[in-house]
Amino acid sequence: MDADGLLVRIREANWDIRAHVERDPALQGMATTFTGLFLSTGGELLLAHTGDSRAYLLRDGDFTRETRDDSYVQALVDHGIIPPEAAQAHPRRNIITASLGGAEGDVVSVAERPPVVGDRWVLCSDGLTDYVPEADVARLVAEASDPRAAAASAVALALEAGTRDNVTVVVCDIVDDDEPSGVDPIFFGSAARWFAEDVETA
Repeated sequence: MDADGLLVRIREANWDIRAHVERDPALQGMATTFTGLFLSTGGELLLAHTGDSRAYLLRDGDFTRETRDDSYVQALVDHGIIPPEAAQAHPRRNIITASLGGAEGDVVSVAERPPVVGDRWVLCSDGLTDYVPEADVARLVAEASDPRAAAASAVALALEAGTRDNVTVVVCDIVDDDEPSGVDPIFFGSAARWFAEDVETA
Protein backbone atom coordinates (compact mmCIF):
# COMPACT_ATOMS: atom_id res chain seq x y z
CA MET A 1 0.00 0.00 0.00
CA ASP A 2 1.28 3.47 -0.91
CA ALA A 3 0.21 6.89 0.36
CA ASP A 4 -2.69 7.14 -2.10
CA GLY A 5 -3.89 3.68 -1.13
CA LEU A 6 -3.78 4.60 2.55
CA LEU A 7 -5.85 7.71 1.91
CA VAL A 8 -8.45 5.54 0.19
CA ARG A 9 -8.59 3.19 3.18
CA ILE A 10 -9.00 6.11 5.59
CA ARG A 11 -11.70 7.63 3.40
CA GLU A 12 -13.57 4.30 3.45
CA ALA A 13 -13.30 4.18 7.24
CA ASN A 14 -14.69 7.72 7.36
CA TRP A 15 -17.65 6.61 5.27
CA ASP A 16 -18.25 3.89 7.85
CA ILE A 17 -18.36 6.58 10.54
CA ARG A 18 -20.98 8.44 8.51
CA ALA A 19 -23.02 5.26 8.12
CA HIS A 20 -23.01 4.75 11.89
CA VAL A 21 -24.19 8.33 12.42
CA GLU A 22 -26.97 7.92 9.88
CA ARG A 23 -28.17 4.78 11.66
CA ASP A 24 -27.99 6.38 15.10
CA PRO A 25 -28.83 10.13 15.19
CA ALA A 26 -27.59 10.28 18.80
CA LEU A 27 -24.06 10.13 17.34
CA GLN A 28 -24.58 13.32 15.32
CA GLY A 29 -21.71 15.76 15.84
CA MET A 30 -19.30 13.17 17.18
CA ALA A 31 -15.90 12.74 15.52
CA THR A 32 -12.48 11.27 16.15
CA THR A 33 -8.89 12.34 15.77
CA PHE A 34 -6.51 9.91 14.11
CA THR A 35 -2.76 9.38 14.05
CA GLY A 36 -1.33 6.19 12.58
CA LEU A 37 1.96 4.81 11.33
CA PHE A 38 2.01 2.28 8.50
CA LEU A 39 4.63 0.48 6.41
CA SER A 40 4.22 0.98 2.67
CA THR A 41 4.85 -1.68 0.05
CA GLY A 42 7.93 0.33 -0.92
CA GLY A 43 9.40 0.08 2.56
CA GLU A 44 8.67 3.66 3.66
CA LEU A 45 6.74 4.64 6.76
CA LEU A 46 3.44 6.41 6.14
CA LEU A 47 2.39 8.82 8.88
CA ALA A 48 -1.32 9.64 8.71
CA HIS A 49 -2.79 12.38 10.86
CA THR A 50 -5.81 14.53 11.58
CA GLY A 51 -6.76 16.30 14.81
CA ASP A 52 -4.70 16.76 17.94
CA SER A 53 -3.42 13.28 18.70
CA ARG A 54 0.32 13.28 18.09
CA ALA A 55 3.29 11.35 16.74
CA TYR A 56 6.76 11.81 18.18
CA LEU A 57 10.10 10.44 17.04
CA LEU A 58 13.08 9.63 19.23
CA ARG A 59 16.19 9.44 17.04
CA ASP A 60 19.76 9.54 18.32
CA GLY A 61 18.61 11.13 21.55
CA ASP A 62 16.53 13.86 19.88
CA PHE A 63 12.77 13.81 20.61
CA THR A 64 10.74 15.65 17.97
CA ARG A 65 7.05 16.13 17.27
CA GLU A 66 6.27 14.80 13.80
CA THR A 67 2.67 16.01 13.52
CA ARG A 68 1.06 19.43 13.68
CA ASP A 69 -2.03 19.78 15.85
CA ASP A 70 -5.14 20.63 13.84
CA SER A 71 -6.43 22.91 16.57
CA TYR A 72 -7.51 26.45 17.34
CA VAL A 73 -4.61 26.94 19.75
CA GLN A 74 -2.04 25.69 17.23
CA ALA A 75 -3.36 28.29 14.78
CA LEU A 76 -2.79 30.95 17.45
CA VAL A 77 0.78 29.71 17.87
CA ASP A 78 1.36 29.61 14.10
CA HIS A 79 0.24 33.23 13.77
CA GLY A 80 2.40 34.38 16.67
CA ILE A 81 -0.59 35.35 18.82
CA ILE A 82 0.53 33.18 21.73
CA PRO A 83 3.93 31.58 22.45
CA PRO A 84 4.25 27.77 22.10
CA GLU A 85 4.75 27.35 25.85
CA ALA A 86 1.30 28.86 26.49
CA ALA A 87 -0.51 26.32 24.33
CA GLN A 88 -0.64 23.48 26.86
CA ALA A 89 -2.55 25.52 29.45
CA HIS A 90 -4.78 27.47 27.04
CA PRO A 91 -8.49 27.14 27.99
CA ARG A 92 -9.45 26.44 24.36
CA ARG A 93 -6.75 23.88 23.65
CA ASN A 94 -9.32 21.14 22.99
CA ILE A 95 -11.00 22.91 20.06
CA ILE A 96 -9.88 21.00 16.98
CA THR A 97 -10.09 22.16 13.37
CA ALA A 98 -9.88 18.78 11.63
CA SER A 99 -11.14 15.30 12.47
CA LEU A 100 -12.95 12.28 11.06
CA GLY A 101 -16.68 12.62 11.46
CA GLY A 102 -18.01 11.12 8.25
CA ALA A 103 -18.12 14.34 6.22
CA GLU A 104 -16.87 14.49 2.64
CA GLY A 105 -14.69 17.46 3.54
CA ASP A 106 -12.81 15.70 6.33
CA VAL A 107 -9.07 15.95 5.70
CA VAL A 108 -6.19 13.62 6.61
CA SER A 109 -2.55 14.27 5.82
CA VAL A 110 -0.21 11.43 4.88
CA ALA A 111 3.56 11.94 4.91
CA GLU A 112 6.36 9.55 4.06
CA ARG A 113 9.15 8.98 6.58
CA PRO A 114 12.24 6.80 6.13
CA PRO A 115 12.45 3.88 8.57
CA VAL A 116 15.74 4.13 10.46
CA VAL A 117 16.87 1.26 12.64
CA GLY A 118 17.03 2.45 16.23
CA ASP A 119 14.20 4.96 15.90
CA ARG A 120 11.46 4.89 18.51
CA TRP A 121 8.02 6.21 17.53
CA VAL A 122 5.37 7.36 19.98
CA LEU A 123 1.73 7.85 19.00
CA CYS A 124 -0.51 9.28 21.69
CA SER A 125 -3.83 10.92 22.45
CA ASP A 126 -4.09 14.37 23.95
CA GLY A 127 -4.95 12.73 27.26
CA LEU A 128 -1.18 12.46 27.62
CA THR A 129 0.10 15.66 26.03
CA ASP A 130 -2.50 17.98 27.61
CA TYR A 131 -1.35 16.95 31.07
CA VAL A 132 2.30 15.92 30.78
CA PRO A 133 5.01 18.28 29.44
CA GLU A 134 6.77 17.08 26.29
CA ALA A 135 10.11 17.14 28.14
CA ASP A 136 8.80 14.59 30.63
CA VAL A 137 7.42 12.37 27.86
CA ALA A 138 10.77 12.56 26.07
CA ARG A 139 12.65 11.55 29.20
CA LEU A 140 10.40 8.56 29.87
CA VAL A 141 10.55 7.35 26.29
CA ALA A 142 14.33 7.69 26.11
CA GLU A 143 14.94 5.95 29.43
CA ALA A 144 12.56 3.04 28.87
CA SER A 145 14.21 -0.29 28.13
CA ASP A 146 11.63 -1.28 25.53
CA PRO A 147 8.40 -0.01 23.89
CA ARG A 148 6.21 -1.81 26.41
CA ALA A 149 7.88 -0.05 29.34
CA ALA A 150 7.75 3.30 27.54
CA ALA A 151 4.01 3.06 26.87
CA ALA A 152 3.19 1.88 30.39
CA SER A 153 5.28 4.64 31.99
CA ALA A 154 3.69 7.35 29.85
CA VAL A 155 0.15 6.21 30.65
CA ALA A 156 0.98 5.97 34.36
CA LEU A 157 2.43 9.49 34.37
CA ALA A 158 -0.67 10.93 32.69
CA LEU A 159 -2.93 9.24 35.23
CA GLU A 160 -0.74 10.52 38.05
CA ALA A 161 -1.00 14.02 36.56
CA GLY A 162 -4.80 13.79 36.85
CA THR A 163 -5.74 13.50 33.18
CA ARG A 164 -9.48 13.85 32.64
CA ASP A 165 -9.37 12.59 29.06
CA ASN A 166 -8.71 9.15 27.62
CA VAL A 167 -4.99 8.45 27.53
CA THR A 168 -3.69 6.06 24.91
CA VAL A 169 -0.03 5.58 24.00
CA VAL A 170 1.49 3.40 21.29
CA VAL A 171 5.26 2.95 21.16
CA CYS A 172 7.21 1.04 18.53
CA ASP A 173 10.88 0.58 17.74
CA ILE A 174 12.34 0.26 14.25
CA VAL A 175 14.44 -2.90 14.20
CA ASP A 176 16.36 -4.84 11.57
CA ASP A 177 14.30 -7.53 9.81
CA ASP A 178 16.96 -10.06 10.73
CA GLU A 179 16.39 -9.34 14.41
CA PRO A 180 12.70 -9.97 15.20
CA SER A 181 11.74 -8.86 18.68
CA GLY A 182 9.63 -11.91 19.40
CA VAL A 183 7.33 -9.73 21.54
CA ASP A 184 3.64 -9.42 20.72
CA PRO A 185 2.05 -5.94 20.75
CA ILE A 186 0.76 -4.89 24.18
CA PHE A 187 -2.00 -2.31 24.60
CA PHE A 188 -2.10 0.13 27.52
CA GLY A 189 -4.56 2.82 28.50
CA SER A 190 -7.93 3.20 26.81
CA ALA A 191 -6.90 1.01 23.87
CA ALA A 192 -6.49 -2.02 26.14
CA ARG A 193 -10.27 -2.19 26.61
CA TRP A 194 -10.98 -2.41 22.88
CA PHE A 195 -8.00 -4.40 21.58
CA ALA A 196 -7.70 -7.24 24.07
CA GLU A 197 -8.10 -9.81 21.31
CA ASP A 198 -5.12 -11.42 19.60
CA VAL A 199 -3.16 -9.20 17.23
CA GLU A 200 -1.50 -10.56 14.11
CA THR A 201 2.22 -9.83 14.11
CA ALA A 202 3.17 -10.90 10.57
